[in-house]
Amino acid sequence: QVQVVESGGGSVQAGGSLRLSCRASGSIFSIDAMGWFRQAPGQQRELVATIPSGGIPNYADAVQGRFTISRDNAVNALYLQMNSLKPEDTAVYYCNALLKFNGGIRRNYWGQGTQVTVSS
Repeated sequence: QVQVVESGGGSVQAGGSLRLSCRASGSIFSIDAMGWFRQAPGQQRELVATIPSGGIPNYADAVQGRFTISRDNAVNALYLQMNSLKPEDTAVYYCNALLKFNGGIRRNYWGQGTQVTVSS
């Protein structure tokens, strides 16, 4: 069974840091693009950052220069280092992964989400 699971959320004060992790497990051949999205209460889910396999990361303007996305293909993991956090970063953060299986099948998976709360 394929799973995509996030961890590392929590509560911090403004200016603090958090590191989110995401791990994909199961009978996966490889992983194409991976990314982090977030959804604040009453808001639509929005892109935070994405990183293709072996490619250049892409960031939303709101987090550029404060967040860093990275991945470890050897262990099917994705990370998000969040520095200089602001109250407006408060949201549920979701990991997204485009997984490739034997036979060339690709499927998009979402994690269950992890809460990040930044207080002023």
